[in-house]
Amino acid sequence: MSTKKIAIIGGGNLGMAVAEGLLKSNFAKPEQITITRRTISRLQELKQRGVTVTDNNEDAIRTSEIIIVALKPFNVKDVLAELKNSFDPQKHIIISVVTGIFLKDLASIFNSPIPIFRAMPNTAIAIQESVTCLCAQGATPTQIEYVKALFDQLGITISIDEKLMDAATVLGACGIAFALRFIRAATQGGIEIGFDAKTASLIAAQTVKGSAELLLKLNRHPEEEIDKVTTPKGCTIVGLNEMEHQGFSSSLIRGISTSFKKIQS
Repeated sequence: MSTKKIAIIGGGNLGMAVAEGLLKSNFAKPEQITITRRTISRLQELKQRGVTVTDNNEDAIRTSEIIIVALKPFNVKDVLAELKNSFDPQKHIIISVVTGIFLKDLASIFNSPIPIFRAMPNTAIAIQESVTCLCAQGATPTQIEYVKALFDQLGITISIDEKLMDAATVLGACGIAFALRFIRAATQGGIEIGFDAKTASLIAAQTVKGSAELLLKLNRHPEEEIDKVTTPKGCTIVGLNEMEHQGFSSSLIRGISTSFKKIQS
């Protein structure tokens, strides 16, 4: 468990998911976490659980050591510029989970060098199942170890070069939506062949979860597992082939590529 106080600046969907994950993992006690938002009424559930909720970013920063910045990309620089005098390079570690804002851009805001991390989790962080990609500037090995340990409580953490952070955003964060759309489509197919919606959704979701666990826990290649269920002249292979004829793999690859081009534009 962490002994440091953590402030989450920006209590939107991702900021709240981070708070949820920290609480559920017991990495931090409720009284160690502060979360900010202009309309704090949306944070009442966290407040009831003992988390400090405020609309005062300066107070949140000054009373904490780990500052997780979860603001919107369009206003993060302006907000941090207004708050820069609240940061202490000897005390604070900044962790940005903001899409598209580079370490050098963040560093240019502050008066003195300060340890800065970029982290790209996804919303599964709320249930401790995120994949978080991480890079840093000006951080010591001890600080890097701490931040990695924080996100390891919330799923798995992968250290990458910053040049790959946009790609990590698409594959890991946008990827949640892509995976969920597959589950929704599988559910609709399940309804068409006879299941009620609730049962079809449960089967589809658990099947995707099990498929992922085969790869993660057994270190398998996807094709290795596919080969196990595609018997000659069987129903699986004809279904897969029809999906490929309709552009299943190519449409997914093109979707990922299109999202990547958008994030870089």
